[in-house]
Amino acid sequence: MQVRRVLALSVAILCASVASPVFAQRDNDKNKQQPARSAQEQADIQALVQAVEVALLSDVGITVPAPGAPPPTTPPVAKPLSLGAPDSSQGEVPIKWDSNHFVKGQTDTYIPFTLQLDKSALPSGAALWVRIVTAEQAAAFASQVTTPPKQGNKPNQPPARTTFAWDNGSFVDVPDGGKLQRAIQLRPGQYVAYIAVKDKSPAAAGNQRNNDRNRNDRNAPPAAAAGKVGVLRHEITVPDFGQGDLTTSSVIVARSVEQVAAAPTDQESNPYVFGPMRIVPSPDGKFAKSAELSVIFWIYGAQAAASGKPDVTIDYNFHQKLAEGEKYFNKTAPQQLNAQTLPPEFSVAAGHQLPGSLVVPLASFPAGDYRLEIKVTDKASGKSVTQNVNFTVLPV
Repeated sequence: MQVRRVLALSVAILCASVASPVFAQRDNDKNKQQPARSAQEQADIQALVQAVEVALLSDVGITVPAPGAPPPTTPPVAKPLSLGAPDSSQGEVPIKWDSNHFVKGQTDTYIPFTLQLDKSALPSGAALWVRIVTAEQAAAFASQVTTPPKQGNKPNQPPARTTFAWDNGSFVDVPDGGKLQRAIQLRPGQYVAYIAVKDKSPAAAGNQRNNDRNRNDRNAPPAAAAGKVGVLRHEITVPDFGQGDLTTSSVIVARSVEQVAAAPTDQESNPYVFGPMRIVPSPDGKFAKSAELSVIFWIYGAQAAASGKPDVTIDYNFHQKLAEGEKYFNKTAPQQLNAQTLPPEFSVAAGHQLPGSLVVPLASFPAGDYRLEIKVTDKASGKSVTQNVNFTVLPV
């Protein structure tokens, strides 16, 4: 089977692994300089935060009274945040969690993800808020809401603000097709993501700076903007790549891999840029016969051989899915990652990550569904791990 550009792609991925994407959620960071936002943007953010908090409180059994409704006669009692539920979306803006990948970052696990939005419902662009919580953080937030204000020397002192695993807002243009890509970074564990989306409010007429300066209530919190809002609840289980066992990142099935001149200043908005390359994931795993299948991933936990470098073999075997069952189709030559093929400067101790990659032209593949079996063998430890990728070759 003809395989092209594998070496060039491996080198690009190796360079990317030296400078893995790393960024931090900052909205809980007191030292962060918050972006300057107009009154309309502040109102949009307020609407999103309110929607997220209503959804979070509902998950722990606390119903937020409607505006103007009398407060409950007895203090609400929170229940633990439950896990194991399927995705749910509510509100007037539909949101769907499309896909995500897990990659070992310099500190925690880096998670690029894709949302499916309805672009027609967001004609002015979207205001986006992403809050990700653990069960413990949900309980702390519920306690913050239900605990009466302290009395004494400092009456009405608000309780300490809950710190969430991720809590960040932004304004984005929705791409054609509605697939919006972002990124987060989390420690291993179980989380619930609350993602709120709202159509961005139009800017006020006239000079916005003067309008804001002349507001009598400029020091007051902005009122939430009216408009359609949607909230998605999605659970995330983040793997732990730091256990030392042989494993891999998620396998990214790419439509293309492009070279970039410089790393982006905003990694969150460019989640699939790794060092000098931009990966364009396939949206559905479907390829024309004239296209190429590209897969990219990273290998963790390989031990050093006698040479001081890893000695890893990657086997790629293709299986065709037929009506009568699955049938072996073809394979590529094994990919060797060892002292002879890795750059001299490669060092696990320096944080370099082993790249796995394959680029295969699909012209010789009959139309149909396939499973690519990727087997990674660490010769130093004798261990192996297998990943599987499903894809489809479309008829001409």
